[in-house]
Amino acid sequence: MNLTQTFTVSQPTQIQFGAGAIANLANTVKTFNGSNVFLVIDPSLVRAGLIKPITAPLKKAKIPFTVYDKIDPEPGLELADKGTKIARKAGCDCVVGVGGGSAMDVAKAIAILLTNGGKAVDYLGLGLIKKAGVPKIMVPTSSGTGAEVTFTAVFINEKTGSKGGMNGDPLYPDAAILDPELTLSLPPHVTAFTGIDALTHALEAYTSTQAHIISEIYSLEAISLIAENLPAAYANGDNLAARSAMLMGSLLGGKALATAGVGLVHAMAYPMGGMFGIPHGLANAVLLPYVIDYNLIGDIEKFAVLAQVLGQNTDDLTLRESASLCVEALFDLNDDVGIPATLKDLDIPFDSIPEMAEIALTVTRPVENNPRQPSLDDVIAIYETAFGNAGSY
Repeated sequence: MNLTQTFTVSQPTQIQFGAGAIANLANTVKTFNGSNVFLVIDPSLVRAGLIKPITAPLKKAKIPFTVYDKIDPEPGLELADKGTKIARKAGCDCVVGVGGGSAMDVAKAIAILLTNGGKAVDYLGLGLIKKAGVPKIMVPTSSGTGAEVTFTAVFINEKTGSKGGMNGDPLYPDAAILDPELTLSLPPHVTAFTGIDALTHALEAYTSTQAHIISEIYSLEAISLIAENLPAAYANGDNLAARSAMLMGSLLGGKALATAGVGLVHAMAYPMGGMFGIPHGLANAVLLPYVIDYNLIGDIEKFAVLAQVLGQNTDDLTLRESASLCVEALFDLNDDVGIPATLKDLDIPFDSIPEMAEIALTVTRPVENNPRQPSLDDVIAIYETAFGNAGSY
C-alpha cells in the first residue's frame, strides 16, 4: 500500500444492509423528501411475482408509484429517454431502481434527466451532468454490478452500436437498500456470472494504476468474500449466509471501482455486449483469467497477493510462480460455477476479433487504469487466446 500518494474519495450514498431491509423503503423515500415514486424494475422480477416486497412498503405508507419495467439486459439509451417522459408525465419526484445493473443504470439516468433535461446521449462521457438528479434509491437483487454505490450508468448507443457510460458525481445514488433475502431466487447461472462480475470489479480496482489504500481495502475484502462464498451461493441459492456475503462483496467491489476504476477486462467486454448482446457480467467472467494472465508482469507483487486471497498456497514459491496461481484460481472458480471456458462457447465469430479489439482500445479510462498498457496486437492476442486459439502476448 502506498501511503504517499494523493487521492480523493467521494461516496455519499447512504447504505442500509440486512435481511428484511426492504421494509425501510417507504421511510427512505420520505427521508429524501420523495412523495411520488418512479419504480424502475427488472421485468424478470415482475414476472416472478417479486415486485410485491418492493411495492408493499409503498402501499402501506400510501406513497403513489409508477412501474417502469421496460428494461433490457443490455439497455439502450432510448429506455432512459422513454422512462423520463413517463416519469415526468406522472409527476414523479423520486426514482427507485430495483434489479441488476441494467435496471439501476436506467434508474440513475432517469433521475438525472428529470432535472437536467435533454436526452441520455447528451451525458455520455465524464463530468457532463450539471445538476443533481431527483432523489434516487437503489435496491440490488443480484450480487454483481455494485451499481448501487457507483457514479456510472452504462448504455448501448443504438445509433452507433457502441457501449458507453454516463459518469459523474451526480449519478451517485442517495441511498442503497441491500436486502440479501431479495437475492435468494437468483438462478444459479445468473448467480455465477454476476458474482464473477463483482469479483472482476474488485480485482481490477486492486491492480488499477489509480488504486490507493482505501480502494485496496475495499478490493481485498470483496475478493475474499466472493471467492469464499460464490460456490456456496451457486450450489444452494437459499443459503442466506452465502447470499449475504456475496451482496456485501458486490457492494465493496462497487465502492472499490468507484474510487479506483476498472481495467482491460471491462474495456474488452464492452464490444461483446454492444456487438453481440453478451451480458456484461458473463463477458467479464469469461475474459477475466485471460486478461489477468496478460497483466501479470504489470504488477507481480499485487497478483501474488491476490493468489493468496483467492486461497492459493504460495509457500516457497517465487513472486512470478505465486502470481501465476492467481490465474489458475480464476479458471478453477469459473469452472466451479459453470462459466463457459472460451469465447467460442459464446458463439462469437472469430473474424470479429480485430473489430472488437479496436473498439476495446477506445474505452480509454479502463485501458489507462490497466497495470499493463496493451497494444492493438496485444488485445487481439488476448481475444484469440480466450477464443481457444493460442495467442502471443
